[in-house]
Amino acid sequence: MLGRSILNSTTSCDNRMFVYEISGLRQSDQTMLNNASIRKSSNTLIPIPFSRMNEFMQRINRLGGQIVAIHSSLEAATQGNSEAAE
Repeated sequence: MLGRSILNSTTSCDNRMFVYEISGLRQSDQTMLNNASIRKSSNTLIPIPFSRMNEFMQRINRLGGQIVAIHSSLEAATQGNSEAAE
């Protein structure tokens, strides 16, 4: 019975968002299929839901990028507010 309640419940982890800081994305055969080119001059911030984290990390690796940092969306918002206050 306990197993059923766990499977049917929605937890807060389903709603969590993370912000990935990525560097080194480069143009490749796979990214040439996109209409927009990728610049490699600076880091890129991309919000990702918790449920897609593993898939996204594999994709960044295939595209030649490097994950510099991962922040929870709450942590990133808190840092942005504290920097704006200064």
